[in-house]
Amino acid sequence: MVASDKTRTFVPLAIAVLTVSDTRTAEDDRSGDLLTERLTAAGHRLAARGIVPDEVPAIRARVEEWVRDPGIDVVLTTGGTGFTGRDVTPEALEPLFEKRMDGFSAVFHRISYDKIGTSTLQSRATAGVAGATYIFVLPGSPGACRDAWDGILAAQLDYRHRPCNFVEIMPRLDEHLRRGATVSV
Repeated sequence: MVASDKTRTFVPLAIAVLTVSDTRTAEDDRSGDLLTERLTAAGHRLAARGIVPDEVPAIRARVEEWVRDPGIDVVLTTGGTGFTGRDVTPEALEPLFEKRMDGFSAVFHRISYDKIGTSTLQSRATAGVAGATYIFVLPGSPGACRDAWDGILAAQLDYRHRPCNFVEIMPRLDEHLRRGATVSV
């Protein structure tokens, strides 16, 4: 049974939000604003926020910087998940993943399908873990960001969510690094 265990204490996470866009600015970044509002309303802390152009080196450099920062637990990106020539966020970030989270994409598309039908196929939303940091690559529309947060992330980033959640396994995300093993891809 899916539930929230109110006997458990909420664990606030440090979450960074990156908007990938050639045109957005801090003044009109609706998707970044939505994610920031949602995560802070849930009790998490905005650890960093930025906007980078749709360019693989810029996207990868910013996310690598945040993954190396021990003060950041989760990175949310918005934008660049479509099929046009400038949509390169999955190409920039998937090579960083030590572990892919295929279920995120499957559940995201299931939720999205209920709202926009087969148009969900236009998104290459993805997720994974790098350096013991969760990375979620979301589409650039506020509606898609709302669906991802409300339908998946709000629960999975809440330690009280049962039967399981991402927070409770965070201390073990880097076991392979601590014992010196390598991950086969």
